Amino acid sequence: MQPTFVLVHGAFANSFSFAPLQAELGLLGHRSVAVDLPGHGFQATYTRAYQTPQDPGGLAAAPGSLKGVTLADNAAHLIGILERAKQNGPVILVAHSRGGVTATAAANARPDLIDRIVYVAAWCPVHLDVGDYYAEPEMAAVDPAAFASALAGNPAELGLLRVNFRTANPDALAAFKAAFLADGTDEEFLTFLNTFQPDENLDVGTSADRAQADTWGRIPKTYIRLADDASLPLALQDRLIREGDALTPDNPYDVRTLEGSHLKWLLAPAPAARVLGELTTLPTPVGRG
Repeated sequence: MQPTFVLVHGAFANSFSFAPLQAELGLLGHRSVAVDLPGHGFQATYTRAYQTPQDPGGLAAAPGSLKGVTLADNAAHLIGILERAKQNGPVILVAHSRGGVTATAAANARPDLIDRIVYVAAWCPVHLDVGDYYAEPEMAAVDPAAFASALAGNPAELGLLRVNFRTANPDALAAFKAAFLADGTDEEFLTFLNTFQPDENLDVGTSADRAQADTWGRIPKTYIRLADDASLPLALQDRLIREGDALTPDNPYDVRTLEGSHLKWLLAPAPAARVLGELTTLPTPVGRG
């Protein structure tokens, strides 16, 4: 039966960024569903203070729909979509960036719903919690403080993380471009930046949400490395692969590599669509599907 690709976005993103990839998949004859996690897409909060001319004080204080949203909420939402998709045949779950945390939590809870899980430069914590990896050598080149000038409000008071992606601060814009789309033009970068939403939830899980060998570890898995990623560096991607392989040595990652930055594969999705399409021809282990 034809599989369904279920696509899970990363932080501050939404289903909209998958539209070019879905077009390429469709033209190759593949079925796909792009997910909006809770508080994303048309459920996102865009206040008048975020419009031009901006009101910094209002933006820093306005409540957001993501307040209190947890990783468990994200996983439950994704599981509901996987249940519906599974009624139509095999499911290939594809996660990008922070979306990997949600995909891993869903795989821990309901491995029966997933025929293959695919991480595209995505988080799949095994030995550490997500936040702790930032102190590791593989993340030394990533400076979260580079975005500090674009932060809006106090996360503890808002109950969410808010970033002003419509800032005109040249240092902040340069930091965003270097992290996300260094290999894109300025026009492409600004266009993509305007698909981001300002708010993201704070909960990235605990040790209980790391990949579990007896559930997540039963699912065939692929890791698509992004060779020029400055947001989730290649060294960290490779470490996550090694940790996952060590956790389930009898079920190692099928590893693929795409050239480009953290967002380039979505901006120019034909190579990624071809790689994903190849995964539909891989054998499904006995007892799955």
